[in-house]
Amino acid sequence: MLVSALVAFVHFAAAFGLAAALVYERAVFTRHPTATDVRHLAAADRWFGIASVVLLGAGLARAFLYEKGWAFYAANPFFHLKLTLFVAVGLLSIYPTLMFIRWNKAAKRGQAPVVTEMQHQRIRLVMNLELAALVGIVLSASLMAHGVMQSVR
Repeated sequence: MLVSALVAFVHFAAAFGLAAALVYERAVFTRHPTATDVRHLAAADRWFGIASVVLLGAGLARAFLYEKGWAFYAANPFFHLKLTLFVAVGLLSIYPTLMFIRWNKAAKRGQAPVVTEMQHQRIRLVMNLELAALVGIVLSASLMAHGVMQSVR
């Protein structure tokens, strides 16, 4: 029981860490970031990636080993929606990550990056979509955990 609680804690902490990193990125990213801003964005993006891996690992451990059993999750459409949204967030995050890596090389030399208007708009859109998907993940998780689809049948 203690291990199950600890895995749940790690799962929730990683989820909050992922959300915090994304909110931080969204708050710091501007049309004209400084070299310091870019270093902070790159660091936050690394934490976002680390939190994502930990979240997935702990979530799968909970699904397979500790909570309601794999059969419950496999049969629940909200679990599938939650995973789909998680994958969508991961795929969406590729573009900003690549840009932050590119800009961070210049930032390490003390140079501010040149961010085009299109890059700025795309990255803001991607971050907004990621944040919206996180809301969908939380809603799906709640509906899944309470067995909403099982009660409808």
